[in-house]
Amino acid sequence: MVEGFGVQRMLKAKAWIIRINLLFLAFFLLLYVALLLRPSSFAPYSLNSASFVSCSLRECHPKMKVVLEETEPSLRLKSKGNRNMTKLEIPMKLWKEMGKSTKIGMVNFDEDDISEWESSFEITPIAFQKVSKYFEWKDLFPEWVDEEEDLDGASCPEIPVPDYRSYQKVDLVVAKLPCRYPEEEWGRDVFRLQVHLIAANMAAKKGKRDWFSRSKVAFLSKCRPMMEVFRCNDMIGREGDWWFYEPEMNRLEQKISLPIGSCQLAMPIWDRGVNKVYDLSKIQRATKTVKREAYATVIHSSEAYVCGAITLAQSLLQTGTKRDLILLMDDSISMSKRAALAAAGWRIRMITRIRNPRAEKDSYNEYNYSKFRLWQMTDYDKIIFIDSDIIVLRNLDLLFHFPQMSAVGNDNSIFNSGIMVIEPSNCTFRIFIERRDEIVSYNGGDQGFLNEVFVWWHRLPRRTNFLKNFWSNTTLEKSVKNEMFGANPPKLYAIHYLGLKPWLCYRDYDCNWNIDDQRVYASDVAHKRWWKLHDAMDENLQAFCKLTKRRRIELDWDRKMAQKAGYEDQHWNINITDPRRIHLV
Repeated sequence: MVEGFGVQRMLKAKAWIIRINLLFLAFFLLLYVALLLRPSSFAPYSLNSASFVSCSLRECHPKMKVVLEETEPSLRLKSKGNRNMTKLEIPMKLWKEMGKSTKIGMVNFDEDDISEWESSFEITPIAFQKVSKYFEWKDLFPEWVDEEEDLDGASCPEIPVPDYRSYQKVDLVVAKLPCRYPEEEWGRDVFRLQVHLIAANMAAKKGKRDWFSRSKVAFLSKCRPMMEVFRCNDMIGREGDWWFYEPEMNRLEQKISLPIGSCQLAMPIWDRGVNKVYDLSKIQRATKTVKREAYATVIHSSEAYVCGAITLAQSLLQTGTKRDLILLMDDSISMSKRAALAAAGWRIRMITRIRNPRAEKDSYNEYNYSKFRLWQMTDYDKIIFIDSDIIVLRNLDLLFHFPQMSAVGNDNSIFNSGIMVIEPSNCTFRIFIERRDEIVSYNGGDQGFLNEVFVWWHRLPRRTNFLKNFWSNTTLEKSVKNEMFGANPPKLYAIHYLGLKPWLCYRDYDCNWNIDDQRVYASDVAHKRWWKLHDAMDENLQAFCKLTKRRRIELDWDRKMAQKAGYEDQHWNINITDPRRIHLV
């Protein structure tokens, strides 16, 4: 009897143990599912960016030309004994971290003996057709783009890619990058971009992305991989010419969902034809929630742009944005002007200037590398930088959806840095500082420097950062642009005031008319638009836009020279009513 009772107790104990085990199993199963479905911790990218694009690049533009080499797809040579092949050594980091069952996709190792890799891992060479040698960088970044969709069948070159559907999942992507440094324009290499994009697509489409492990990417190259595709922050190590990354997949997926070059817009943001390619409503909903994002501008070395920065802040607030407005400044700005800038809406942050080592002493661009400080604003995930000679007319919050580097085209494959989407990173900032002496800026300024770092950028519509210039100087150009400058409700998102700034002119007309080499920047319509915004400001803020005695003398001299030159537009003959001519600073 006692023995039977003991057996019964034992059975009950076992039943309790089984129940407890089942409870633990259910708990861990629920935890695993929750972690698996958990979105990225990086809030602005928690939505899958590819879902915003309603059709692929090829589907949206069926008439694209494909520029290919007339050769077979790139496949590794099978003869392992070929003496011309270089034996590819396995870096120590991979030896230590990767096991025999590691699945590796290898890109661009046709001329290497990878027998050691094949005996150590599960290797899959990725076959692709190498881009044509006749395919040039300028083909990806044409100066003119049919933004208004006036022409049928817009044609852009397409970089050939593998059929990713035919490949299995991989734990690691390994790619060999071409490096033509120190040749001129070495970074603008289409084949180099092609290898980057294939590696990125393999990682995003065939890599792991769960909570416990993410697929990694390793590059073999004497040159640093493109920060535009593989972020500095995602780098997890380096060993000789090997670079190791563990990319954040949501960010990487966003990159590969965008056009390969700048011959298409990253996103049309006007009213016509938007929904043919992009579901704009999703993007607008995604940007209504305020995240770690901010608008920013920089002023340093002088107070010449204080009035512009005040007016920019007021224009941003009028668009209804809820993002922070951050102004970086150095100690050259007086306390009274700092107070005015804060009253206008800016949150002030003091910085130490950064000297351009190639600039001459006391030149206009001596400290223009101070803009690099924007990348130190790591309490924000995304920054929209705006120059202080710009006013914003329509809400730009949807630009926070787009990655670094997104900007408007300037000339050929160059973007204009007046408005740009950037992603703060101390790592990126350090690289800027380290490369200050090495990189030659085409214009001696920060725009030229940044264009050498971010050679692969994404084109925003020119209406986002509409430059006030009239290069062709035709009646048609003036008519079209002035109509856009004056449109109400606004057609433009922002006007960029090139040439002499509105606050440095009399309010009666654009003083660029009076100087021969500045007349291409003259527009009374755009000038009037700026002053309308100025007049809506508090009078206490308007006081910081007054003229100095020296500036009045310069304006009067320019009027005399214009009269002497006999300019037929006769702006020099307009009666000045601006009270600022009398009430000077």
